[in-house]
Amino acid sequence: MKPDFAPQALLDAVDGDTMLREVQDWAAINTGTANIAGLDQMAGVLADAFSVLPGEVELVDPAPVTAISAEGREFEKPHGRHMVLRVRPEAERRFVLTGHMDTVFPAEHPFQEVRWLDDDTINGPGTADMKGGLNVILHALKLFEMTEGAARVGYDVMINSDEETGSLASRGLIEELARGKYAALTYEPSALPDGTLAHARGGTGNYSITITGRSAHAGRNPHEGRNAIVAASDLVLRIKALEAEDITVNPAKIEGGSANNVVPDLAVLRFNIRPKSTDAMNRFDGELGAILRMIEVEHEVGVHRHGGVTRPPKPVDAKAQALFDLVKECGAQLGQQIGWQPSGGVCDGNNIAATGVPVVDTMGVRGGAIHSPDEYLIVPSLRERAALSALVLAKLSTGDHL
Repeated sequence: MKPDFAPQALLDAVDGDTMLREVQDWAAINTGTANIAGLDQMAGVLADAFSVLPGEVELVDPAPVTAISAEGREFEKPHGRHMVLRVRPEAERRFVLTGHMDTVFPAEHPFQEVRWLDDDTINGPGTADMKGGLNVILHALKLFEMTEGAARVGYDVMINSDEETGSLASRGLIEELARGKYAALTYEPSALPDGTLAHARGGTGNYSITITGRSAHAGRNPHEGRNAIVAASDLVLRIKALEAEDITVNPAKIEGGSANNVVPDLAVLRFNIRPKSTDAMNRFDGELGAILRMIEVEHEVGVHRHGGVTRPPKPVDAKAQALFDLVKECGAQLGQQIGWQPSGGVCDGNNIAATGVPVVDTMGVRGGAIHSPDEYLIVPSLRERAALSALVLAKLSTGDHL
């Protein structure tokens, strides 16, 4: 017989001490995106932890990802494995819950330890972003499995190793698992320390443009050279001119050149775009192609483009809004005030939304100062958010809410 899981009973059933201990243990494992050994260790720990749920755990190899070196050469970047749990894959109604195990702190970074800031707050790498969120997934699902509706539905859990660098090695996996799901929850930390959720999001794209010119002596025969730095600088001005109310362009770095008396024959321009809509994203892509052809012709250089949009904009449609409203309603039943606001940041929720699945992507812990040595987790939010997710899933498992 199932116990009574009224909202307060859900909260009372959360084992906050175990959650805190696990988060501290997980944060002690360095999982910078490039630390493959640390990610492998973490993947094993997560696989063991999630094996208590009634499904099959798999560690999935990363998809191949290439990048451009400062010398203009394409090379393959290594990534860690992703963890996937599949529960009741035959169920007619299924959900997907996602998170990431990687952090922005590499193995050599000085920020490696967890410490208490006060009675309710700990400071540590990944505590908020997002090992606290991963722990919320685990304990929410353990609670959910004890509710009446759980046996009628299924779900997938995907924890990737490369979210902090754009999820290029896991994007295909995310989209595959998301397609056809009734709803999705992603466990980035709340947008604000008070629990406010991120609502609509813009998109993002990262580009590396390699320009190949021709070297020459800067004094004797500069006219015979083709200056790649000049071409890259011209390109910077042209793409910056594409900015509009619905898109920003950030030229971030030009690499190349050598001695002052040599016409540089190589430059690599790296830049980021932040489109607020799909139209802006597509418009920029088309205009960039035309600009690159002009640079080739006018400067007599070779141009190679690498990269593009990694996360499309995430608008909030009617189904997604219904999911936000349900989260707010469940929060109110638990004594939590849930609001939301648009965000210029991006996450895997962008890619999930692009498959047409409603998603709320800041279901993780309350905290702040992420991506810095001041990152903190508000400890009571572990229990709060686990109960919130369990209640949301229980509601989604019965009736048509979306």
